[in-house]
Amino acid sequence: MTRTLVVMPTYNEVENIADIVGRVRLARPEADVLVVDDGSPDGTGAVVQELAEQDDQVNALHRSGKQGLGAAYRAGFTWGLERDYDVLVEMDADGSHQPEQLGRLLDASAGGADLVIGSRWVAGGEVRNWPLRRRLISRGGTFYARFMLGLPVVDATAGFRAFRRSALERIDLGAVASQGYCFQIDMTRRVHGLGMTIAEVPVTFVERQRGASKMSGAIVREALWRVTLWGLARLVPGHRQRVSG
Repeated sequence: MTRTLVVMPTYNEVENIADIVGRVRLARPEADVLVVDDGSPDGTGAVVQELAEQDDQVNALHRSGKQGLGAAYRAGFTWGLERDYDVLVEMDADGSHQPEQLGRLLDASAGGADLVIGSRWVAGGEVRNWPLRRRLISRGGTFYARFMLGLPVVDATAGFRAFRRSALERIDLGAVASQGYCFQIDMTRRVHGLGMTIAEVPVTFVERQRGASKMSGAIVREALWRVTLWGLARLVPGHRQRVSG
């Protein structure tokens, strides 16, 4: 039987975490959950620990201090690979990703895709309650990444994803330096660069109802900076030697 691990990074998600973990367990009772909490000062870690003590399929990974989305996922992936999970899923803990649609990603993964992206922008995908600014950032970011990096995807910044174990094992996770939402673009380009298969399935993204978004100008700037450097390394002869990360 395929072993699935849903990895959820958290920072100050005390209002959402119990609900979203419960929905995952109800929607996919065969899947395990790993919550990676970066020392949330609002008590998220304590709630997660209680959930883990009540349910053997819920696990808590406590880290000291806010270290970034990319670092949290790298830690979660490493934890899952060490425990021989076959499919590792990325999912936000704020309710924006619908656990009830997780089966779409897992079906595509079982069909042979190395990376499955739950896409907001393919036919059938949907975004609810997002302001125009967020839509423009998301669509513009994917357009720029497609142009600079040659990525064959419609939603390069999506954070609802499923990786097959074999795909993550081929990626040098220690070399992935990106932290914010740029991490999603970075992982996509690495999968694509290794010639692996990427599939997109439509999902409904719902803006969080409780808590504060982690999106910031610094996150957008990091993505713009890194994608530009990666693109130059791809497009400009001789530039590759001067680019790292």
